[in-house]
Amino acid sequence: MAEPRITLEQWRALVAVVDAGGYAQAAEQLDKSQSAISYAIQKLETVLSLRVFALQGRKAVLTPAGELLYRRAHHLLAEADALERSADALAGRQEAQLRLAVEALYPMWLLLECLDELGRQFPDTRIECTETVLTGTEEALLDGHADLAVMSRVPDGFIGIPLMRCRFLPVAAPQHPLHQIQRPLTLRDLQQHRQLVLRDSGSRRIDAGWLGSEQRWTLSHFATSIHAACQGFGFAWFPEEKIRHELASGQLQPLQLELGSERFADLHLVQAQEHPGPVAEALAQLLVERTAELCRQLAHPSSQSAPSVPSDTEQR
Repeated sequence: MAEPRITLEQWRALVAVVDAGGYAQAAEQLDKSQSAISYAIQKLETVLSLRVFALQGRKAVLTPAGELLYRRAHHLLAEADALERSADALAGRQEAQLRLAVEALYPMWLLLECLDELGRQFPDTRIECTETVLTGTEEALLDGHADLAVMSRVPDGFIGIPLMRCRFLPVAAPQHPLHQIQRPLTLRDLQQHRQLVLRDSGSRRIDAGWLGSEQRWTLSHFATSIHAACQGFGFAWFPEEKIRHELASGQLQPLQLELGSERFADLHLVQAQEHPGPVAEALAQLLVERTAELCRQLAHPSSQSAPSVPSDTEQR
C-alpha cells in the first residue's frame, strides 16, 4: 500500500478553512498560525496538482474539485476520529468528552437527570449535548459529531435500541377560533388557520407535520412554540408529554378532528461506535432504564408507588 501523500493535518486544515470561514478563523480554531494553515493548503494543492480554492473578489471559495475533496476529507477525519475512539473503548479508557444529539421530542428533564447521575459516576468526562429536530439528528450521527443519538429514524448501517413512543395531539388555546366550530374539524378547517411548526435543524430541511396552511410560523424550540400556542397565535401538533402541564391547566385543549386525532413517533437510542467507551455505555444503560421507568409510570398513572412525572414546561 502506497504511503498517503496528504497528511491528516493537511486535510484538517482544508476542512477548518471551509467550516470556520477563512484562514484566520481556521488558524484560531486549530490553535495554529495563519501561515501554517496557508502552507498546509499550498502543500496540498502542489502535491495533488490542482487548485482547491479560487479567489472571488477578496474571498477564497472552493473550486469544483475543492468541493469534492472537502466532502471526502470531512468523512475521512470523522472516520479517523471514530477509529481512535474505538481503540480507546477497546483499551477500556474513559472518554474525555461525550457528544450527544438528542431529538427534541425526548423529555429533556429526564435527560438532565440521567446526565447528572452519569456525572457522579464519571466526573471528569465533559458532556456536549445538542438538541436536534428531524434530519439534524441523523446528520450529527453520520457526520461523526455524536457518540450517542436519540432519534426517530435509525439510519442504514446502525442499530437502534427502542426507547419510547411519543403521542402527538393537535391542540390550540381554548379561545382559538378552531375550538368554536361545533363539529369535528376537517383538513380544510385547519388549513385556514395559522399552524406552528418546529424547524428541522438539519441542512436537508423537511416539513414533517405541516398541513399545507398558507399561514405558518416556523419556530426553533418547543418552548417558544408551546408559548405561542398558549397565547392563541396558532394551532400545533405537540408531543403529549411536552404539554401535560398546559393540558392539565387548560391553557391548551385538544382539537377534535374528523380523522387522525393523534399521531405517533418512536424514539430510538443509537450508538455511533460498535464498541462504545465506558461512559457512553453507562449513559446508554441509564437512558434505557430511566425511559422504560417513565413509560411504565405514564401507562399506569394511578399507581401509588409511581412519583409524579414533571413536564419539560414545568422545568422551564
